[in-house]
Amino acid sequence: MSQPIAVVTGASSGIGAATARALAAEGFHVICAARRLDRLEALATEIGGRAIACDITDADQVAALVDAVGDRCDVLVNNAGGAVGLEPLAAADLDAWTTMYQTNVLGAGRVTKALLPAIEAAGGTIVFVTSTAAEAAYEGGSGYNAAKAGERMLAGALRLEVVGKPIRVCEVAPGLVHTEEFSLTRFAGDQAKADAVYAGVPHPLVAEDVADAITWVATRPAHVNIDRLVIRPRAQAANHKLHREA
Repeated sequence: MSQPIAVVTGASSGIGAATARALAAEGFHVICAARRLDRLEALATEIGGRAIACDITDADQVAALVDAVGDRCDVLVNNAGGAVGLEPLAAADLDAWTTMYQTNVLGAGRVTKALLPAIEAAGGTIVFVTSTAAEAAYEGGSGYNAAKAGERMLAGALRLEVVGKPIRVCEVAPGLVHTEEFSLTRFAGDQAKADAVYAGVPHPLVAEDVADAITWVATRPAHVNIDRLVIRPRAQAANHKLHREA
């Protein structure tokens, strides 16, 4: 295949699906990976890509993804992950913490490790989609803060380890993004709680904003490495400082 190849994890919705579309528009053959194959197949048909069912916490499924990708991978977007719960540490659900660590840290590490030879062969780029949760702690965020800070350390350590090789290691850290599922998943399907996150916020980011940033990072000239790009809506000055209109 003459097209450059991009792999996007967590591509069944939200930022992942938007990123798959944006990379396809830039000429990439996009391999869309996530657990929900029905959604992936519709997306892959739309963009001329390929759908691969993959739970990034499952080593066998990640191995199957690598086999499907083949010998080269020009761009890997580690997007799969997410938040579960918003309890203070005193009331923490440690099972939820385990879920977040398994996806955001171990899952991203597992996929990256497995695809690293193909990325090196292509002189490719790895983009970790972290969060401003890795920038600073906030109340109720301790589990997600820790998971995303851990993922950030993967990117930082890997960049040091591959210096001198034709591999770029980049990070995009979004702030408040209004997608159809992120907060709904965080609050176990409670629509009222999910809606309250965005209530009164003028123009929160949407998935396409973050996808645009990811695609820009991934398509810089080969000698340019965007170590970290933090992207927030104008209404969010910091994790704890959010303007809401009455």
